Amino acid sequence: MKKKESKDLTLIQIIDQFPTDETAREHLESIRWKGGIVCPHCKCSDQSKFSTVAANAEKKVRAGLRWCASCEKQFTVTIGTIFEDSHIPLRKWLIAWYLICSSKKGISSLQLQRNLELGSYRTALFMAHRIRFALKDPAGQ
Repeated sequence: MKKKESKDLTLIQIIDQFPTDETAREHLESIRWKGGIVCPHCKCSDQSKFSTVAANAEKKVRAGLRWCASCEKQFTVTIGTIFEDSHIPLRKWLIAWYLICSSKKGISSLQLQRNLELGSYRTALFMAHRIRFALKDPAGQ
C-alpha cells in the first residue's frame, strides 16, 4: 500500500495525528529542533545545559517549558514563532494551518472560528493573519 504524502492528508488524519496539545508540541519540537534543542535567547546547543520544567497548572507552569543553564532563561518551542504569546492551543493552530493551506479558494476567519470553536472572530482573524504572514515569508525575515 502506498504511503500517504503530507499533501494527501485529510482533515480527519490531521485531527487524529494531533489528539492533544502535547502531541502538537512534540511535532513542532521535532521540526524546529531536528539536531537538538537550541536556546532562542543565547543560541546555546549544549544538550547538557537544558532541563525540562515540570508542568504545573497551579503555579501556571506550561507544558514544554525548558530552562537554559547558560543564560538562565526559560523558553518553549513557540518562542520566536507565530505561535508565541498566544493562548490558543497548539492543536488548534496546526488544524488552522491545514485548513488555510488546503482550501483551494481560501477560508474566511469566520469559517475558522466556527470550525475550530474559537471564542471570537478576532481570535480567528489573529490566527489567519499570523499564518498568512508565515506563508508569505517562511524564512522568518
